[in-house]
Amino acid sequence: MKVKDLIKKGCPTIMGIINVTPDSFSDGGKFNTLRKALKQGKKLEKDGADIIDIGGESTGPESKDISEREELKRVIPVIEEIKKQTNLPISIDTYKSSVAEAALQSGASIINDVTALRGDSKMVRVAHKHQCPVIMMYSKDNTPRTTVKNKHYKDVIEIIKDFFKERMNYIKKHSLTTSQIILDPGMGQFISAIPKYSYEIISKLKELDELKAPLLLGISRKSFLGGEVSERLEKGLLISGIAYLNGASILRTHDVKETKEFFKKF
Repeated sequence: MKVKDLIKKGCPTIMGIINVTPDSFSDGGKFNTLRKALKQGKKLEKDGADIIDIGGESTGPESKDISEREELKRVIPVIEEIKKQTNLPISIDTYKSSVAEAALQSGASIINDVTALRGDSKMVRVAHKHQCPVIMMYSKDNTPRTTVKNKHYKDVIEIIKDFFKERMNYIKKHSLTTSQIILDPGMGQFISAIPKYSYEIISKLKELDELKAPLLLGISRKSFLGGEVSERLEKGLLISGIAYLNGASILRTHDVKETKEFFKKF
C-alpha cells in the first residue's frame, strides 16, 4: 500500500481507533476482547472509516508497560478477524518491531509508531522490508509512554519541524523514502500538559508543508480540549475542522460517525 492511496481528495481521510487495552484513557476495557473489537471494527466500517488503527498497549500518562507476548496476544487475533470481515486497511499502533512484523504478516498494512522509530532500532528494518506507510509522531518524551508535564516551548512548531527533519534524515539513511511517511505532530500530553501548545500547532500547521509529507492529527478526546472526556466531542470536531483546513490529511478519531457527519457540512 502507498501513502498516496490513503489520502482522499475533497475531504479528510478518517482513521477509526480500536484500543484492545484495559487502560486507554477514554475507551480502556471497551474493546479488549476479540468479540468486542470485531464488533467495533464492523461498526467503524459502517460509520465510514477509511482506516482502522488497532493498538494493544496504551502509551498515555500512568499507563503500564506490557510484554511483547501480551501485546501480540491482544492485537493479532483482532487484526486477522477484522481483515477477514472488513475491506479497510489496518494500521498497527505499536513501537515494537516484532509486533509490527507480526501485524503486517497478519493483515495490517500501516505502521503507526508514537516514537517515530526511536523506540526500537529494528522498526526501520520492518518498514523497509514491507515498504509500507509509516506514521511518525512527535512526543516531548523520549520514551514511548508520555507523562503529565508542563513542558514549555519558545516556538513549538519549530521544535516539531526540526524533530521531523532529523527523523526524515534517519529514514533516508536506512533506505526508506519520504514518500512512505505520514507525520503526526502530536497533541495533548504528548506535547505538554499546557493546552495552548496544542492549539498553537493547529494554528501553524501550514508551516509543516515544507516537509512535503501528509499530516495526521489525533485530536479526538484529548486533554487539551478541556472538561470531562464525555464533553469533548463537539469541541474536538470544531478543532478537527480547523486542522483539516490548515492542511491535515488524516484525522484519527474514536468518533467516526460523528466526524463523517461533521465533514459532510464542509
